[in-house]
Amino acid sequence: MALEWAAAEGWNPGLHDASCFYAADPYGFFLAELNGEPVGCISAVAYDEAFGFLGLYIVRPPYRGRGFGLKLWDTAMAHLGTRNVGLDGVVAQQDNYRKSGFRLAYRNMRYQGTGGGAEPAGVVDLSTVEFDEICRYDATVFPAPRARLLRRWIDQPRAVALGVLSGRNLAGYAVARPSRTGFRIGPLFADAAHVAGALFEGLSSRLRGEPIFLDTTEANPRSGELAQRYGMKPVFETARMYTGGVPNVRNERCFGLTSLEIG
Repeated sequence: MALEWAAAEGWNPGLHDASCFYAADPYGFFLAELNGEPVGCISAVAYDEAFGFLGLYIVRPPYRGRGFGLKLWDTAMAHLGTRNVGLDGVVAQQDNYRKSGFRLAYRNMRYQGTGGGAEPAGVVDLSTVEFDEICRYDATVFPAPRARLLRRWIDQPRAVALGVLSGRNLAGYAVARPSRTGFRIGPLFADAAHVAGALFEGLSSRLRGEPIFLDTTEANPRSGELAQRYGMKPVFETARMYTGGVPNVRNERCFGLTSLEIG
């Protein structure tokens, strides 16, 4: 239901996001009801004892301005406690988030394009890579372990998941998941721009004619350059904000965010 509401907001959720998101933190999803009728929702995924992420913050239009959003917000923040909390919010809401202790870290931009082209040499199906290696590489870019999410994320139906190896270790990996419209690419993590390009071309070649979306980040300016190089056009902007400061991760490896909803 929350993802249906997200679709109505134009957020284009993935077709299998519900099971993937739930695996990340089954206690991190909250619903507001009025006389038994659902009126709003929020997610507050606690990845570990140090980091959490807010998303899916929606109050149905007829019930806005009546305090339901604040109650959802307070419940979510209580669930996350003293963790450093991140979110990707619409630019117009930055001031409201700032009042709740969030500080702007950088902007993110969603780009849209169309799949096609030839698959380059050097990419492999991610199913051939040891899962522990995927988790190891992911942890250099994402600020908390998320094995439960990743196991479902890379194996979801119709998803395309690719890697590039340097010896036995990953030099990058990427996933494109089916969404309400086309496919959303994320994560797209890579050691260097040419590796990210190979992964992007590999995904694109398997999604010929499909609308594809990539959430780039100002934390790595080369991510936006990559999207533009492949003829993608900006669709909308969000603001990445944190309560406890920007996590110390390899942002230069992030060419595409996993999900605006849960990080």
